[in-house]
Amino acid sequence: MSLRFGLAVLGVLELLAPRQVVDFWMDLAVTDDGDVELRPWVYTAARVEGLVIVLWYLTRRPDE
Repeated sequence: MSLRFGLAVLGVLELLAPRQVVDFWMDLAVTDDGDVELRPWVYTAARVEGLVIVLWYLTRRPDE
């Protein structure tokens, strides 16, 4: 239950602030201090992912 709720919170964050969420995870993923430039579609994909997560959370049955 709490894992699903945490995933739903992440989905809302991705939906509302995709740039901050992606930049946070990229800062963790990149080990060196090199400059990594992401393509603009990455933020759109994160927003779509957030929407899918939120829709999944809202439409699932409580007993699942």
